[in-house]
Amino acid sequence: ALAESTCKGKPMDLVFIIDSSRSVRPNDYEKMKEFLYSMLTFLDIGPDVTRVGLVQYGSTVNNEFSLKTYNKKADIEKAIREMIHLATGTMTGLALQYTMNVAFTEEEGARPLELNVPRVAMIVTDGRPQDTVDEIAARTRNSGIVIFAVGVGRVDINTLKAMGSRPYEDHVFLVANFSQIEKLPTLFQSKLCDADICSVVDHGCAHICVSSAESYVCKCRTGYTLNPDQKTCSFLKGSCRYFRSGPTLEREPPPPKRNMLLYRPKEGECNDLCAVENHGCEHLCVNVPGSYICQCREGYKLNEDRKTCSIKINSASSEGSQLGIDFCASGDHGCEHYCVNTEDSYVCQCHQGFTLNPDGRTCS
Repeated sequence: ALAESTCKGKPMDLVFIIDSSRSVRPNDYEKMKEFLYSMLTFLDIGPDVTRVGLVQYGSTVNNEFSLKTYNKKADIEKAIREMIHLATGTMTGLALQYTMNVAFTEEEGARPLELNVPRVAMIVTDGRPQDTVDEIAARTRNSGIVIFAVGVGRVDINTLKAMGSRPYEDHVFLVANFSQIEKLPTLFQSKLCDADICSVVDHGCAHICVSSAESYVCKCRTGYTLNPDQKTCSFLKGSCRYFRSGPTLEREPPPPKRNMLLYRPKEGECNDLCAVENHGCEHLCVNVPGSYICQCREGYKLNEDRKTCSIKINSASSEGSQLGIDFCASGDHGCEHYCVNTEDSYVCQCHQGFTLNPDGRTCS
């Protein structure tokens, strides 16, 4: 059973996008309404907490009500009851475009982006779109809107993945029929109400996202300062003290022609020289106490300049020799920070201070 108002005090701008095409049968359309009623059960509706908007679409897009229209749960329920089934086509991409360009504007009741109030779109569909969704869904996500994609029946899972935010296991759902959709509100209750805000929204913090009761803030690792955009970080030059004079963070000749950057933290730690130095390593930079060294990916060897790498010739069987394979060289590995070859494949790794996300490619 759903606990009432477990999202109490949590601000969120939530827009439902409902497939109202002719493939949705009348009794299933009513089940979709029941799903919306159940979702409202645990939301704390109000201008300072959760604002709800509703869009339904077929061949066209109907804005049933916007984020600024209703402040009371009873008024929203009444508007849902009065919705009329469109019973036309399935222009899902058009609905997403409307959601991004209109539904989540401040004019329609969305709170300003700088307030960091989560913007969430939940789309429920039972059919294949008659237009393209990939590009517009990506643009919608990149605008700071989290998309939950719910498919009912014979919906192509790849279409849902093209729409939903990452990771897919948290944002993409497929049920066999509209009778099963009634099981989803309990799941969404935990994801929207109990979840740490930083884990729900596309926060865009370059270093660290810190959740608060009502929103989130971005913070930087020690030795960095938050930029005016409140998202990205810049190295704080005064955060490390040099043991000897001479070196700066400007581009200079590589060691040994200049002194190595040696430091002692003034506050906290400042121990990632690879992140702040113009290290010049062609492949990998590895921190060591007070300095750093360059290393090469598997299949390569470090040249005499201790910076660049050359491919190794591996002695093979009596048939001759063969080149080591660089799986990272193709450039399509998708690693956000750097790619490291293994014996028969590659793995992604992150810079110091970051952790590899479950997707095995991006870093937080």
